[in-house]
Amino acid sequence: MTDHGVYVYGIVRAEHPLPSNLGGVGGPPGIVERRDEGRVAAVVSPAPPDLRARRRDLMAHQELLLALAADGPVLPMRFGMVAPDEATVRRQLSEAEERHLAALESLAGRVEINVKATPADDALAALVAADAGIRGLRDAMRRRPGYEANVRLGEAVATALARRAAEAGHAIVGELRKRARASAAGPEVAGCQVNMSFLVSRDDSAAFCAEAERLARQYRDRVVLRVAGPLPCYSFVEPRTPVSAGR
Repeated sequence: MTDHGVYVYGIVRAEHPLPSNLGGVGGPPGIVERRDEGRVAAVVSPAPPDLRARRRDLMAHQELLLALAADGPVLPMRFGMVAPDEATVRRQLSEAEERHLAALESLAGRVEINVKATPADDALAALVAADAGIRGLRDAMRRRPGYEANVRLGEAVATALARRAAEAGHAIVGELRKRARASAAGPEVAGCQVNMSFLVSRDDSAAFCAEAERLARQYRDRVVLRVAGPLPCYSFVEPRTPVSAGR
């Protein structure tokens, strides 16, 4: 396509329709095309020479994947996946055709929803009311204030808030798993007690998000719940990809 390689958005079934109103990454936006190989295809555009994780390009990548998913299953690539040339894309599509078809079938009609839980900012009052140990440390500091007493109380509060948030987060995950086809833990995020993605039927995604919001209200004295989705099914695609990241 260009001397800078082929940018790959995802893998679809051959003949999967392309959205007519969306461009790809780069400035101006790259022309999005499909490269069929047997019964599967890669959705691609020319790789820009200065590809970086700009908001413009991140949004173009995700919006294209969501538009593709509206017309059938997609195996999404993470942002920044570039092949050296079209021959590499076609060869690796051909070599993994059966595996890609099976994965596409498993994602048909499904979306990803991500849930993160962090300790509630206003959870201290509920913690003090529920935890006799914290109340004891607080009262001891009031009787004999000092640096060490303050540090002990602060450490105990931070530990207890994180524990209560984790307990609430895992309870929420347990309830949401009942409504999902599958779940996958995400990478650790600083300050985040739970980072979990769920594979959900597209038709049930609104009800799933509504249930997550109900659980967020139920546990609001322990956690802040952040629900993102529907998303491309990044967490439910094998880590192996048909091309190499970077150039």
